[in-house]
Amino acid sequence: MNAKEKLYSCYNSVKDKVGEFTPKIALVLGSGLGALADEIDVVTTLDYSDIDGFPQSTVQGHKGRFVLGHIGEVHVIIMQGRVHFYEGYSMSDTVLPIRLMKLLGAEILFLTNAAGGISYGAGEFMLITDHISTFVESPLIGANFDEFGVRFPDMSAVYDKELNSRVCKAAESVDVSLREGVYIQTTGPNFETPAEVRMLRTLGGDAVGMSTACEAIVANHAGMRVCGISCIANLACGLSDNPLTHDEVMEAADKSAPMFKKLIKRAIEVIGNA
Repeated sequence: MNAKEKLYSCYNSVKDKVGEFTPKIALVLGSGLGALADEIDVVTTLDYSDIDGFPQSTVQGHKGRFVLGHIGEVHVIIMQGRVHFYEGYSMSDTVLPIRLMKLLGAEILFLTNAAGGISYGAGEFMLITDHISTFVESPLIGANFDEFGVRFPDMSAVYDKELNSRVCKAAESVDVSLREGVYIQTTGPNFETPAEVRMLRTLGGDAVGMSTACEAIVANHAGMRVCGISCIANLACGLSDNPLTHDEVMEAADKSAPMFKKLIKRAIEVIGNA
């Protein structure tokens, strides 16, 4: 089964379960943020394991299901746990959930993640204004999905400026400080070396992680509007004296979660009218 056949197989297995519900915003919850999906007005849930052929989340802190419901008056579909390239999936499987949410009707993709800070410290939030994805393979390699977008899509404005402006206003309204910067995706699962972090800083990166950019690329290709926020969970390697661990990332993300959830909920309400 090729990538397109797998996508439509997954779509056919969930469309009847979703019924008449049409999400406007697709929200991907990063490490430590999964509890947000339990706090919305839920219409239905879809476990990844119940979708034939769908890739499964294997990482601690990623529950592994879609949650459909409402944040305020906005219809949302939430990925409570994303799929990562480093888990051993093909890149087409890694981004399959984004294309599936597009098929289910989502017009906007709101990405979140826990990231290592290059320019910013632990506990800060960064609005993603651009990304560098050079260190991972393009998710558009292979046969083009013509029904989604063109073979050679423009990437000059992946992160929608109007949505970013609305997210900034949302942050102001809930008194949350929001930085801005460039996110760099690496493959993982190993953290970067100090020399690599120095390189990433030279390239213009402000935060680094193991997801997000590939998802933004396929969403942009499919005509979705994209915005994203990184929760800076730790200083990138070499910027502090402590070795990095996933437990540290999870602990920092959990500590920032209440403020992050408040920001995301308000941002969804604001951009839902965009």
